Amino acid sequence: MYGWMGTILRVNLSTGAITKEKLDENLARDYIGARGLASKILYDELPPRTDPFDPANLLIFAAGPLTGTAATSASRYNVVTKSPLTGAIAASNSGGYLPAEIRYAGYDMIIVEGRSEEPVYLWIKDDQVEIRSAKAMWGKGTRETDALIRDETDDEAKIISIGIAGEKLVRFAGVINDRERAAGRSGVGAVMGSKNLKAVAVRGTGGIKIKDGAAFREAVLRNLAKIKSGPVTGEGLPTYGTAILVNVINSHGILPTNNFQLGEFAGAEAISGETLTRDLLVRNRGCLACPIGCGRVTEINWEGNRERGEGPEYESIWALGAACGISDLELITKVNFLCNEYGMDPITLGATVACAMELFAEGVLTVEETGMPLHFGDGQGLLELTRKTAMREGFGDVLAEGSARLAEKYGRPELSMSSKKQEYPAYDPRGSQGIGLGYATSNRGGCHVRGYTIGAEIVAAAVDPLTSEGKAKLLIDVQDFTCVVDSVGMCLFTTFSLGVDDVLPLLNAATGVDYTTESLLQAGERIWNLERLFNLREGLGREDDSLAPRLLQEPLPAGPAKGNVVELESMLNEYYQLRGWDNEGRPTGEKLQALGLG
Repeated sequence: MYGWMGTILRVNLSTGAITKEKLDENLARDYIGARGLASKILYDELPPRTDPFDPANLLIFAAGPLTGTAATSASRYNVVTKSPLTGAIAASNSGGYLPAEIRYAGYDMIIVEGRSEEPVYLWIKDDQVEIRSAKAMWGKGTRETDALIRDETDDEAKIISIGIAGEKLVRFAGVINDRERAAGRSGVGAVMGSKNLKAVAVRGTGGIKIKDGAAFREAVLRNLAKIKSGPVTGEGLPTYGTAILVNVINSHGILPTNNFQLGEFAGAEAISGETLTRDLLVRNRGCLACPIGCGRVTEINWEGNRERGEGPEYESIWALGAACGISDLELITKVNFLCNEYGMDPITLGATVACAMELFAEGVLTVEETGMPLHFGDGQGLLELTRKTAMREGFGDVLAEGSARLAEKYGRPELSMSSKKQEYPAYDPRGSQGIGLGYATSNRGGCHVRGYTIGAEIVAAAVDPLTSEGKAKLLIDVQDFTCVVDSVGMCLFTTFSLGVDDVLPLLNAATGVDYTTESLLQAGERIWNLERLFNLREGLGREDDSLAPRLLQEPLPAGPAKGNVVELESMLNEYYQLRGWDNEGRPTGEKLQALGLG
């Protein structure tokens, strides 16, 4: 095969069996790779209604056919499983150097099933695959785990690991690769912990076969020029990282503050990308073959010691900052470092603490439950609760379940800012209608990167963010193209400069498959519908394609979007119609037949 490696590595931790399977070429063509292909395998092999922590749940590390090639910013992989946070399908995306290493070792994906009796890690060096004891790493943070495993294997190895949060089955634990890169959302790290799998270490020395090298190089150079000349990919992200959005989003009145009670944060400038660049930035960091370099290596002076790490990104700054009413950038950065070390999603962490802060303000939570006063703006409280949540200690054990279960436990489910039990990211949809529909319909729960209409509504200002008209069609187009980007193994940030007709020649030249624009987007649509079928099978339906009541009923109190709520119902009905789904959100037989899913 060209583009694809042609081999799937499967490891059963219950039996110790290690097998290599030939990749089905037809499935590869229809589902592309990474997110798409792994979702297809999960759908086919996972028995319906399997508990996410059951050994039968699959944990799939999957790269795409462009991952590790010279294609611009093509060093992404997906971690696919059934989510313990949502009960829905989970596909968490990360970059760095590890994704390419999986391919250089000769594999398109690694499927882990079963559960080891004791802590273990996988050591993969090209054709050689071993299950090794991880007793010495259990209880360690991700950085120390990385160092210990490389000492035991190869200093050039690239490593995926979980921290204490994954070991403790925190429902929003993530996995960390390349020491600081995170597949952070939906609890994929908790599934890894439930299998007693501490890490996967990979060293690959092979290469990737490209069908038409000349055409591939031409496409790479064209795309590189577009990336470098784009205002977002060539200027904004390289200069300020994703945190450039703090002031932008705040100026539009949609920076969610104090658990989405407000859309403007008075402390925005203090936690902005401009301030981070001026006060904390050491240097930029990029993934393999990426000219953007959006990663931020930062340094803080914490309790008399200099601490250095990567981040925080925009979403982390918001969740640990404005969402909780906190404007101390050094403290936010410290908590972000801890999230990487513990292997824990900072978006859900911050949003869950914000929910707890509002519950405390309402008198629903007391010091007896929390162990401390819990007020908006309390950075030290956030810091302490971060540790307690990762350890499942005291009130942290409740927070480790996420905001939806927290709010339900105390009889105020409406105070969880989530859909399908996954917390929203850093955009108030009352001032950006498309992203509201995106939150509601996302197959993995509250999420922006499955349908980033913010690009058109806010960043490019191509459409009016306050109107619901046309947003269903906009969102569908973005969702389907995102499925393609995630599945080929490219970074979503490239879409600020590249479209489907820029990805198409890369994929065709790499694989030799003669995709057209229409067939490639249809593959994206197929992946989206397959994920929908998975969720329907797990009991999710129209009632889950909703939003927190606050966003539907409470108008924004101030700012450019003052007086607005999300006009969800009309958008949702149009969305279902355009998708070819019935009124309950189920794909029709005709739609399934057209996509080869019938």
